[in-house]
Amino acid sequence: MREFSEEYLRRTREGMWDDSRAALEPLALDDHERILDVGCGTGELSRVLREEAPDGATVVGCDADADLLEIAGSHDDPVPVVAGDALRLPFPDDSFDLVVCQALLINLPDPAAALAEFARVSTDRVAAVEPNNAAVEVDSTVDREDRLERRARTAYLEGVPTDVALGADAREAFEEAGLEVLETRQYDHVRTVEPPYSEASLLAAQRKATGAGLADDRETMLSGTLTEAEYDSLRSAWREMGRDVIEQMEARAYRREEAVPFFVTVGRV
Repeated sequence: MREFSEEYLRRTREGMWDDSRAALEPLALDDHERILDVGCGTGELSRVLREEAPDGATVVGCDADADLLEIAGSHDDPVPVVAGDALRLPFPDDSFDLVVCQALLINLPDPAAALAEFARVSTDRVAAVEPNNAAVEVDSTVDREDRLERRARTAYLEGVPTDVALGADAREAFEEAGLEVLETRQYDHVRTVEPPYSEASLLAAQRKATGAGLADDRETMLSGTLTEAEYDSLRSAWREMGRDVIEQMEARAYRREEAVPFFVTVGRV
């Protein structure tokens, strides 16, 4: 399974649930008192689940990365966390009545095996919040940004060994795990960059201009059909695009909107 840094999780999940909590309605949180968040990372979803669950409900986070769990536990009012593998959860059968994961199945070679393990420790429901990373849409004031991002995304997806576009098709994994699918609901996580620019947005622009972001994914991209020459050409164009972004930022004219489609799939044990 791929590993993710605190910065990556913060960047990709920042603001995700600020105005999208209606997407969690299929989880029927009001009816559940023992909730497990598998692959909780730094605990963003865990804290949302606790806020939305009824008073007295217990929410526990679980992740295999001890460093991320340490960060999750460092908040002023942290959710309890436990170290554990999604395929071998450190809990007895029927320990919870709802088991949830976010952007976890897309990183696993056998999503159905993980869902079967979730079902083992749940007495009622299993839910997954998973993106379709192949259907990301970008609208930018830098004309070539969308085209280059689609080109880079395609190369990256071809090199990833797991199904990072699982999102809308998670139902198949649920059924393979023996779960009765109750509902699949889509919502788009929209991230907007506009003046005044945040520090994270400025850093992202700098990484584009230097090609650092693309360099981080070089090995994965070259694992697909992309050649070394094609990668070098893409990185050169990427850096030029990054300089255009910075130039527009300096004029406070840069705006960017990225929409990532997520799918909330809920099954009954």
